[in-house]
Amino acid sequence: MSIKLSIMMTSMLGVLALTGCQTPLGSTALNQSLEEPPITLVPDTPDSDGDGVLDDIDECPATPWKVIIDEAGCPFSGIGVGLKMEYRAFFDKDSSELVPKYQAELDKVGMKLQEYKTAIIWIEGHNSKTEIDSVSIDKANALAEDRANKIKNYLISKYSIDSERITTTEYGARRPIAPSDSEEGNMLNRRVYAIAFEPEEQK
Repeated sequence: MSIKLSIMMTSMLGVLALTGCQTPLGSTALNQSLEEPPITLVPDTPDSDGDGVLDDIDECPATPWKVIIDEAGCPFSGIGVGLKMEYRAFFDKDSSELVPKYQAELDKVGMKLQEYKTAIIWIEGHNSKTEIDSVSIDKANALAEDRANKIKNYLISKYSIDSERITTTEYGARRPIAPSDSEEGNMLNRRVYAIAFEPEEQK
């Protein structure tokens, strides 16, 4: 009997020991395992070379880092030396008002244009397709023109840049840089693109 009793006591002690080692339901480890993993938002269309132009329309998809590019994603090929500086601003739907973030970036351009006295700047105004009538996509667009002129007038009034050094063009919705089937794409298309540079012939 003593042997049986000893075996029973040993078994009960083992069960009690295992019970004490179990993790309670409210433990951190269990709660972490029940949490949903963080969601990472990835654009439908990637930008492999990180130049700001989506792969779908990037005509130069392997542009080296920190190379000035044009709207097609290719290295800027305008004839010139010295200053080459690009500028982008994006707008709310049906608006040409510059938000402070883009004003601050434009200030950098204005100061460079003051420093490089012979530099000129080309400014393009663009729309998203959601801002225009489909029947008028090939016509001049006043909002795109106003966006470009907003940049021009800012440079003239705040930095006294001669208007002859500034060229503005509107492209309406004829040159999208992103698909127009999402709000993200339409936001990217509501933009101004500009590049400042020194023409070689003025050096």
